[in-house]
Amino acid sequence: MGDKQGLMRAVTATGYGPPEEFVVAEVPVPRPGAGQLQVRIAAAAVNPADVRLPSGEFGDAVRLTFPHIPGNDFAGTVTEVGEGVEGYAVGDEVFGLAVPPVLRAMAGKRPSLSTGAFAEYAVIEADTPMIAHRPKELSVQDAAALATAGLTARAIMAMAQVVAGERVLVVGATGGVGTVLLPLLAAAGAHVIATVKPVDADVVRELGAQEVIGYEESGYPVDVDVAVNAVLPGDQLAAVAATLRPGGRLLGITFPAPTVETVGRDDVALHLVFDMDAELGGMREVAEAAVRGELRATIGRRYRLEEAGRACVDFAREHTTGKLVVEVG
Repeated sequence: MGDKQGLMRAVTATGYGPPEEFVVAEVPVPRPGAGQLQVRIAAAAVNPADVRLPSGEFGDAVRLTFPHIPGNDFAGTVTEVGEGVEGYAVGDEVFGLAVPPVLRAMAGKRPSLSTGAFAEYAVIEADTPMIAHRPKELSVQDAAALATAGLTARAIMAMAQVVAGERVLVVGATGGVGTVLLPLLAAAGAHVIATVKPVDADVVRELGAQEVIGYEESGYPVDVDVAVNAVLPGDQLAAVAATLRPGGRLLGITFPAPTVETVGRDDVALHLVFDMDAELGGMREVAEAAVRGELRATIGRRYRLEEAGRACVDFAREHTTGKLVVEVG
């Protein structure tokens, strides 16, 4: 563990490039300013942004400063409290979702920002619904795995308004969000159809899917009430939309937002699930739902901090199930 006042170990991108170029380096420990917390990271989980932002694919629209430390989802212990912070004290166990400052403009009215969770310490904003106290019943690994995934799955359920007996197609059912969403849909009484690779069929059935199908669009069902896209680009959903009955609902979590023009239908409801203001519930609600047993984390693989670069490579290059979690300390 690093020296809180000096240097710490962190996974860093030193320039734009693939995750194979991430390195573990010693960098200065970040110190909290007014309204901020310093957190000793215990666990973090991999998300698409951890790979995509340092890749440079967004060009001039998102310009990182280097070295850049990836890692949005985290769980850990408060080690220092900045001026003006209320509701948190040194020693508190916390978890949540915090994005790089470069994404401030899309991070909501009370943005949850971070110096990066693939590190021994991170500084986060305190006044945001995207962080919360971690209940003792929720492990640090599960808390990190449920931050973005739990928040998003709950938002999907709130927006979809699924009722018992409805047929729901989930595209990308084995990912972080999909594996959290399936039990929620099953609990609502939905008939869940999940796209999976054959190796994951038993996993998604255990999570609540009644039917499993392959990824081929030719095998998609018809006359479903709700379709949830958790993996495909948001402008490539025509085949997913074609599964819906007239008046059905299409919900996606990937950009760009689906439109009538891109899906080729004007008789279905289209929704991009992106709730950085936590209008549908924040991290406190995720914690409460996890304690009630409603939100379940599926952790596909675990890594040490020294292996966090490998975790990002695996996420980008391999088929993975559930969340990839980095155990820091």
